[in-house]
Amino acid sequence: MANSATADIGLIGLAVMGENLVLNMESRGYTVAVYNRTTAKVDDLIQGRGKGKKLVGAHSIADFVASLKAPRKMMCMVKAGPAVDDLIEQLIPHLSPGDIVIDGGNSFFPDTVRRTAYLEKKGFRFLGVGVSGGEEGALKGPSIMPGGTPSAWPEVKPIFQAISAKVGPNNDIPCCDWVGADGAGHYVKMVHNGIEYGDMQLICEAYAIMRQVLGMSPAEMQTVFTEWNKGPLDSYLIEITRDILGKTDPETGKPMVDVILDRAGQKGTGKWTSQNALDLGIAIPVMMEAVVARCLSAVKSERVEASKHFSNPAYSFKGDKAAFLKAIHDALYASKIMSYAQGFQLMQAAAKEYKWDLNYGSIAYLWRGGCIIRARFLEEIKKAFDVQPQLANLILAPYFTDVIQKSQANWRSAVGEAIAAGIPVPAFTSALAYFDSYRSATLPANLLQAQRDYFGAHTFERVDKPGSFHFEWLGA
Repeated sequence: MANSATADIGLIGLAVMGENLVLNMESRGYTVAVYNRTTAKVDDLIQGRGKGKKLVGAHSIADFVASLKAPRKMMCMVKAGPAVDDLIEQLIPHLSPGDIVIDGGNSFFPDTVRRTAYLEKKGFRFLGVGVSGGEEGALKGPSIMPGGTPSAWPEVKPIFQAISAKVGPNNDIPCCDWVGADGAGHYVKMVHNGIEYGDMQLICEAYAIMRQVLGMSPAEMQTVFTEWNKGPLDSYLIEITRDILGKTDPETGKPMVDVILDRAGQKGTGKWTSQNALDLGIAIPVMMEAVVARCLSAVKSERVEASKHFSNPAYSFKGDKAAFLKAIHDALYASKIMSYAQGFQLMQAAAKEYKWDLNYGSIAYLWRGGCIIRARFLEEIKKAFDVQPQLANLILAPYFTDVIQKSQANWRSAVGEAIAAGIPVPAFTSALAYFDSYRSATLPANLLQAQRDYFGAHTFERVDKPGSFHFEWLGA
């Protein structure tokens, strides 16, 4: 057990993510102190996967903190919420000025803002760090999004960049860099998760169209996703979809995807993103529809009952299969671009609201490897923001404008066929509606504002002169 200050960094919380991060750090040459509330987990790691490695086990918070070199760096991988605050209170009596507490969980960014201010007031430093990549990423190289007390970043930078995923021509650019003050790191992770919701829903809708319009089997769809993963849609989520569609259930012999109940879970980060977007007045309909789709999936028994009352539209596909598969591909890519454009607009609004200096090209590269939304086209997003750091909307960058122009007809075709067949494609349709709204010089909001002025005297602007006006609708 711990008895002297020999560890470079410490980690509390030895669930799978925490344990894998410990082993990742140790494999990069660092001595790591470990502690868990259930101390048997400490012993299991030291005597099991960590046997013979540079790990320092502790059975108490006091021993854990004492085992760390100054300034002490301690990473908490515990459940978001009150558990983080409780752990911070347990650590505080043992800390010295300048020590660094790191929250690597999925905390809501306002909590990180509060905790940063709280610990800084006491003379300590705090980092709220988004970590994405799941269990495999934690072990082999995740995407890491650090924010908090700026002076703490140089202290942990070598460790975090060593353990992160690497990308670039020489595979030497770390998917980890400073994001910004207080809650910026956890905010960017929250937006990552919102985009992840949108990406997953869009892929599921492409799958549904292939299945229900074209009558394709999982094996046939696997072939399609294999091809798609070689082009601009190349991404982790397309890759795992390809793999999923190729798996067979050993009990029934059926495709694995066909024996899984169509009821999806969620942990709340997509909801946080949606709520924050509403607070900031930013349109992110693809992510919001992805959250709504999961909510609707949860009422399985109600959907089964409703299906007995309402039949599908009379429909049969009359087109060319290969051409329509290209249409689905283009619809998926164009909708994906809309989703990311919305996510980056949200971060731009947050930077203004919370006074963060966010580097959007750098953020795109943080997501290029290690994380769940890692994708080839993030290279193009980085290029776009490198050329125009304050680009108003991603779709205005030449590369994306060109893709959308070329995809429009196919995008509309795929959405139209799905609607005609009665297939719900809320993310596809909301992405298209967002695009049509954003590119429209005139929207029917003039009538809406007239309605508001009619019943509430909310006033309106005129097209022919500046100012705020009210019309006496009942007296006219």
